[in-house]
Amino acid sequence: MAILECNGLSKSYGKTAALEDVSFSIEPGRIVGLLGPNGSGKTTLIKLANGLLTPTAGKIEICNETPGPDTRAVVSYLPERTSIPTWMTARQLLDFYEDFYEDFRRDAAEEMLAHLNIAPGQSIRQMSKGTREKVQLIVVMSRAAQLYLLDEPIGGVDPATRDYILSTIIGNYDPQAAVVISTHLIADVEKVLDEVIFLDRGKVVLRSGVDDIRENKGMSVDELFREVFRC
Repeated sequence: MAILECNGLSKSYGKTAALEDVSFSIEPGRIVGLLGPNGSGKTTLIKLANGLLTPTAGKIEICNETPGPDTRAVVSYLPERTSIPTWMTARQLLDFYEDFYEDFRRDAAEEMLAHLNIAPGQSIRQMSKGTREKVQLIVVMSRAAQLYLLDEPIGGVDPATRDYILSTIIGNYDPQAAVVISTHLIADVEKVLDEVIFLDRGKVVLRSGVDDIRENKGMSVDELFREVFRC
C-alpha cells in the first residue's frame, strides 16, 4: 500500500494553477526529494498532503485516506517557516509533543538536544533562528510517524550542522515509513535520497531513482537539476 498517492491532483489559487494533473505514489521505506525552482508547487503539494489545503481537482491520499484529522496522527510535518511557540522552553515543547502525539519518542528528542548542546531549560524566544529550526526538526523527527513531510529542513542551518541533521532524518524514521524532503540544497541532501520528483510550474517533469540518474545519465541529481532547469 502506498503511503502517499496523488491522482490527477490540481490546485489553483484563483486563475493561477499551483499544481496541474499531478500523479504519483510513494511507497514505504523511501526517502524522496521533491525538487523544483521557486513557484513550482512544492510547498502547495506538501500542504495538501498535510490537510492544510484542499484540492481543486483530483485527489491525494495518505494510507488510503483523504488528508484530515485522522491522517495527522500518522503524518509528521515540518513547515518551511518556524512555527513552534516561542514562549515555551525546549523542555516544555517536548512536554507538549508528548501530550499531543502518542507516537512521540521523548528519549530520542532529548538525545538530539544534548548532541546539539541545546539546554532543555532554554527559552525558545532566546534561541537564534538556526537553533529554533533545529529544535523544530528534532521534535518532528522524534515522532514514530508513517510519513514525514519536510519543507526546507536544512535551509536555515550552517553547513557544519547539515550532515548531523541529515543523519538524524535517516536514523530517526521507521524503515516502513516514508520521507518527503522539499529543498533547494540538492547537493547537500541527494546522498540520503532514494528517488526524486522534479516539479516545474505545477507539473511533474521527471521522476527517477537516484541510482538510475547516476548510472544512466552519468551525473548527480544536482547536475541533472541544473540541466533541466537551466535559465
